[in-house]
Amino acid sequence: MPVSSFRDFGRQLAIWNGKHRGEREMRDAAGNLLDARALDDAARVAAILIWSALPGASRHHWGTDFDVIDGSAVPEGYRPQLVPGEYAAGGVFARLGAWLDERAADFGFYRPYTTWRGGVQPEPWHLSYAPVAQLAMRDFSVDALRAALAETPEMEARAAVESNLPAIYTRYVANVDTPAEAATSATRLA
Repeated sequence: MPVSSFRDFGRQLAIWNGKHRGEREMRDAAGNLLDARALDDAARVAAILIWSALPGASRHHWGTDFDVIDGSAVPEGYRPQLVPGEYAAGGVFARLGAWLDERAADFGFYRPYTTWRGGVQPEPWHLSYAPVAQLAMRDFSVDALRAALAETPEMEARAAVESNLPAIYTRYVANVDTPAEAATSATRLA
């Protein structure tokens, strides 16, 4: 069951600004809650980027990526958190995770955040439609991202982002698993 699919720039901006302001949950790499107000702009930006994309850089903007859960596995009253433990052995979505490991590629999908590569944390719920997403990624660049951000004066932490945009692009946007790498990782996990 999809829990997040196409997300326009405005929605991603609202997520970004909400996290920066401390109005939305922000977690560290281990999944522990952070207090955004206790961090400076650079630290907030880094903390946001390990779980949420910069507006303009979200793969959800492309219409090729979405987040899924197993709706039939959700116990009554349970609110999915979209954390890796839900998809690990013993997790509420472990069966779905195993099925995706085995079958996602059969339908043209892969997980761009299968392994931690120094940027975005693993997101076993995040699927990408390879035939189109690979083309979108090939055509996306730091200059395209810079142009999108230039039209967004209301983005929080603008100075911290702009001063580090090439590094942010390299670490958090372009640094993803490819379909072949994701399939190899899934095999290792099985």
